[in-house]
Amino acid sequence: MEMEVDTGSTSEASPPSNLKKLGLKNSLQTNFGEDYVFQIASSQDIPALALSLSTNVVKLYSPESGQYFGECKGHSGRIHEISFSAPASPHVLCSCSSDGTVRAWDARSLEQVSMLRAGPSQEIFSFSFGGSSGNLLAAGSNSQVLFWDWRNGKQVACLEESHMDDVTHVQFVPGQQNKLISSSVDGLLCLFDTDGEINDDCNLISVMNVETSVAKVGFFGNENQKLWCLTHIETLSIWDWNEGRREANFEQARSLASDQWNLSNVDYFVDCHYSSTEDLLWLIGGTSSGTLGYFPIKQNSNGTRIGEVEAILEGGHIGVVRSVLPASSDQISRGIFGWTGGEDGRLCCWLSGESDLLGGNQSWITSSLVMKPKKNKGKGRHHPY
Repeated sequence: MEMEVDTGSTSEASPPSNLKKLGLKNSLQTNFGEDYVFQIASSQDIPALALSLSTNVVKLYSPESGQYFGECKGHSGRIHEISFSAPASPHVLCSCSSDGTVRAWDARSLEQVSMLRAGPSQEIFSFSFGGSSGNLLAAGSNSQVLFWDWRNGKQVACLEESHMDDVTHVQFVPGQQNKLISSSVDGLLCLFDTDGEINDDCNLISVMNVETSVAKVGFFGNENQKLWCLTHIETLSIWDWNEGRREANFEQARSLASDQWNLSNVDYFVDCHYSSTEDLLWLIGGTSSGTLGYFPIKQNSNGTRIGEVEAILEGGHIGVVRSVLPASSDQISRGIFGWTGGEDGRLCCWLSGESDLLGGNQSWITSSLVMKPKKNKGKGRHHPY
């Protein structure tokens, strides 16, 4: 079972010379059964991968061997986001859910250590830590952005006039932790300054209109001055968030990406990934059969375009991929490329081709090959959040 790095292709079209074709051909037994993998998160401080599953639990695994550590169980609704981001707590994993809670778990004992609850019938779709002190927790809820002081668990603000629909994503600006971006099903991106007393009248700096329901946003650029935005209809836009200006809008992003490789059509986008060392943003697209492609976003004086595919992850999944977690710089130096999880109930570890650096460890895949039943509304990928 070797990780393949190909420069050839069976198609008549010639792939770009820098193409990496990454595949894996072995399996490791885990215990997902028919659970969907929604999201993968990791910590730079502890050797663990956290996975949120469709059964409303979080399971932890070894990132290099796939060994199962245990699960965090307590949510009664779908888990929308997980992250090792609690202030000064490298062993704490946080999660938010449709049950209206943000929960913190000790990744060593797997025990819940704290819980914050929104109001009645509220769901929480996203959260982020920031603020001038680093202890401000922002959460996206039903047309509201909620704020807590993480140190005492007290809710300090609720912004309810900026968005008209569910707030799908919130994120503090890296390096400017007093500023927060929120996105929503209403198609708006809102920029807030969270210093001082937080309210809709004084803290809303600017509003950017994407014009369609926003799924996810992220920062990129040497000074995080740019913002990428993926929507629920699979479009991509690029913004200068400080100026509130849209620099590029790819309404036919799937077609444009499909034209940049010689495989089947790109059906959806999973995420974007920014490499600070290369100052390059990749758009990650996938097929319904589980193949992934990394498409570079090329920006120059002639404009912005989706470039030729630079990496293909093939042979690991047999269904829609929900999450891609790139390896850290330390893990990359040991030959790991990253991890993926999806609706086929598989977690895959991908190598960069230097598998000998892992001391005999190889890329691996969960071995459950059970065909999935028909997707219901609770699990369907195109549920807007």
